[in-house]
This record gives sequence, structure tokens and C-alpha cells, in this order.
Amino acid sequence: MSERPFLQVVKGDATPEEIAALIAVVSARSAGAPAAPARRPSAWTDRSRLVRRPLRPGPGAWRASALPG
Repeated sequence: MSERPFLQVVKGDATPEEIAALIAVVSARSAGAPAAPARRPSAWTDRSRLVRRPLRPGPGAWRASALPG
């Protein structure tokens, strides 16, 4: 089975050193840094807890005051 070359010079006359430098740069760019996993903020530091619906007095209002909206 014949494999296709990874890199092919279409125009010009590149030296082996230039091709090696190009491959090194392309390989380094494709590797990149691993993406950090997305972290959810802690429920204690989440500022959206400060924004809530107004409290309504009535039966069961004490229970509704602590439930998320």
C-alpha cells in the first residue's frame, strides 16, 4: 500500500531544513495546550443567588423563600 506524503512542496524548491522547520511549526501548533475543563462556580460564590423573586406572604411562604426560582 502506498502512503501519500504528509507534506508536499507544490511550488518552489524547499531545502530539507526548511521542510523540517515547517513540519516542526505545524506539529507544535496542532498539539496546542490542552483545554482546561469548564468549572462551574461554587453555589456559595455564585452571585446569581442574590437576585431572586420577591417574597410573597401567605401559606407556605417560608418554604418558598428558600427554594430556587
